[in-house]
Amino acid sequence: MRSKLLLATIIVGSLLLVLFVAPEWINKGIDKANARFSRHIAHVPVVPFRLGLDLLGGTHLVYQADLSKIQGTKSDAMDGIRDVVERRVNLFGVSEPVVEVNGSDQLIIDLAGIKDVNQAIKLIGETPFLEFKTMLPRAQGDAIIKQKLGAQAQGVTADLLCAPGNTQSLIQVLLQFGADPCYQSSGLDGSQLKSAQVVFTSQSFSPQVKLVLNDAGAKLFGQITQNNIGKTVAIYLDGVPISTPTVQSAILDGNAVITGNFTPDEAKILANRLNSGALPVPIRLVSQQTIGASLGAESLNKSLKAGLYGLLFVAIFMILFYRLPGIISVIALLIYVLVVLAFYKLIPVTLTLSGIAGFILSLGMAVDANILIFARMKEELRDGKSLQNSMREGFSRAWLSVRDSHVTTLIGAVVLYAATTSIVKGFALTLGVGVLTSLFTATIVTRSFLRLVSGPWFESKKRLFR
Repeated sequence: MRSKLLLATIIVGSLLLVLFVAPEWINKGIDKANARFSRHIAHVPVVPFRLGLDLLGGTHLVYQADLSKIQGTKSDAMDGIRDVVERRVNLFGVSEPVVEVNGSDQLIIDLAGIKDVNQAIKLIGETPFLEFKTMLPRAQGDAIIKQKLGAQAQGVTADLLCAPGNTQSLIQVLLQFGADPCYQSSGLDGSQLKSAQVVFTSQSFSPQVKLVLNDAGAKLFGQITQNNIGKTVAIYLDGVPISTPTVQSAILDGNAVITGNFTPDEAKILANRLNSGALPVPIRLVSQQTIGASLGAESLNKSLKAGLYGLLFVAIFMILFYRLPGIISVIALLIYVLVVLAFYKLIPVTLTLSGIAGFILSLGMAVDANILIFARMKEELRDGKSLQNSMREGFSRAWLSVRDSHVTTLIGAVVLYAATTSIVKGFALTLGVGVLTSLFTATIVTRSFLRLVSGPWFESKKRLFR
């Protein structure tokens, strides 16, 4: 009774898995039935597979972080960059971005579904690096100008270049010098920013961006304004001064305002950029690669064909060599495929070319377990044992080999997943899921179906098993 209940559960579960894994096929049948019989049967909900960059198409970017000024742990700074960039691309609706730290100072970003590389670079490049700077002593500024310009510095002073409102000339100097003769870092940057919002002045109704700092930032900002009353404190965004207000009094409440010739839309965009996170350190694009949607679709079609051909050849081999048990193993293999694909949707697993390779390899592992069991069964049948006893002995004697082979493969998959990059991780994850599922189908599903063919009638038809 228990075996029949288990078998019924497997069959019903398999039908439900078909609905979950391949709802498009079911919905096509529902559409035909509705059209023919004038019905209004609802569609089965569709949960799509998550496709990776190499199958869906998109953009692969590599950024280099400048960690030269980091005082604390560099790994913490890189984690901060990763979190900020991830929030940034999510804000713009990029589907399932992959943002990973590579090595000590590189950030890898995979944006599946984005075909325009310039759009992708814009999404990441707009993530701001916000910094507050105080005035550099004029003697030091003059020294920088003399050092960088040499003889051309005749008559050029820091007072002249750093005059209030001389923003355009200052930008040109920054680009030419690679150094700032006007301002120095205050230690206050975007990492201490709590929120940003658009506000309007009460007199002219011109838009501004109000910044709210966290506790640490508010304390530091209070010290900066208190020490620079009557002086300029510049607000830099991505290395460019966007506001240079003069401090009238100490600001102790942690609120600052960015003023400028903003339109309402520009102020809103800036506030959104700041709220998405200011980078703790600057980043620079060092590599980019775009994979077209057509190339991704072609790779997907070839991968699906490879999987189907592999499944077909395995099925033919099993049926020719093991006859009736081979047919049962093919049924178990189809259930195995349904279970694995359902896991891919539920986890969810981002399917890449390497991930599909891991899935195809796991098909061989699933069949290998059945081969070990059936080979043991053949030996028992040759010794003259009954069909039921041969099946029982086949499973019990093959179990240790099946367990050991699967565990060793699983250990390799875990090591690959833990110690490699995203490309190999996809292979390791799909292989690991396949190995675990194979243990279930080999020991539970195959055994349940074999019990159906172990009755008295099949006892006289042992040639079906050898």
